[in-house]
Amino acid sequence: MALQASFHKRTFHFSFNARTSRGSVKQRDSWFLKVWDSSDPEVFGIGEAAPVTGLSAEKPVDIDRQLKEVVARLSESSLRKGPATLEGIHQELKGLALSPSVIFAAEAALLDFSNGGRRMLFDNGFVTGKPLPINGLVWMGGMDVMLQQVSIKIEEGFTCIKLKIGGLNFEKELDILQFIRRKYFRDQITIRLDANGAFKPDQVMYKLMDLSQYDIHSIEQPLKAGSAVLAEVCSKTPIPIALDEELTGISSKSGKEELLDKVKPQFLVLKPTLHGGLHGCAEWISLADQRKIGWWVTSSMESNVGLNAIAQFTANYPLPLPQGLGTGTIFKDNIPSPLEVKKGHLTYNPQETWDFTEES
Repeated sequence: MALQASFHKRTFHFSFNARTSRGSVKQRDSWFLKVWDSSDPEVFGIGEAAPVTGLSAEKPVDIDRQLKEVVARLSESSLRKGPATLEGIHQELKGLALSPSVIFAAEAALLDFSNGGRRMLFDNGFVTGKPLPINGLVWMGGMDVMLQQVSIKIEEGFTCIKLKIGGLNFEKELDILQFIRRKYFRDQITIRLDANGAFKPDQVMYKLMDLSQYDIHSIEQPLKAGSAVLAEVCSKTPIPIALDEELTGISSKSGKEELLDKVKPQFLVLKPTLHGGLHGCAEWISLADQRKIGWWVTSSMESNVGLNAIAQFTANYPLPLPQGLGTGTIFKDNIPSPLEVKKGHLTYNPQETWDFTEES
């Protein structure tokens, strides 16, 4: 009997023209880590490393190298059924210089394996059918395209809409918000914005003031990460600010505490693929709760494998706010799974099965 591991790369293709503030993307690569016991290879755990182009610092060669190190470490491990806790996994990988996406893949694979290789990483209500409230993401595009997306999301039952801004003329983006507020009552639709660092320091306050007239719940990362004026903006903003890219690259507890105490944001947007895996996000949540800073968890265009792991992790916490979890429909060749979206909620149908094959 021996613990074994392997990994392979797979390319997914978007089912639409996915436009972000960093340009259009047509496909994305993911690496899948597989863990099993040689005595029963049919029972295996799967984790996904899906670095985000333009945000993740690691390159494909880095992912390959790090996953080889993880495979070697696990093959030398005395573990047989894998550690069952995030802390145990964190200790098992100690000493390896791993990027967040690889940490996330290892966490998911080992948690999955330790729970019988059923893609059920945590024992909570989500895996037995309790839905998670999520926001409906409106991708960047022309004004007509974005308004059409908003209408579709609302017809589908979403009550919280997140719009990417910063890719159009600012006046046109204000027109979109004005249209939404004229058509839908404020108490029916919550609007979140994500600027992806698009605002310049000398423009940010007046743009926030213009946006605030449309009853905006929050705005993610209005300034580029590392801006010298971020703390001041957070203290004076008319719209609650959520930090996203600002959290990337901060792994130590002291570094996280220093950022939160200095900047004092209203919210954090946590992404396991970017922010230290599940263990790293759990630490961010603990520190945020201590400071009465709100938060929600967001997926980062992972396939259904990664989305499933993030959703199950998120369901471990009380969730007063809709989460930023994907819908599983962004890829035309996504992995078939029990994940479904119904009336603005992500659900796990325990009657459905996974169809995971090692395709390149």
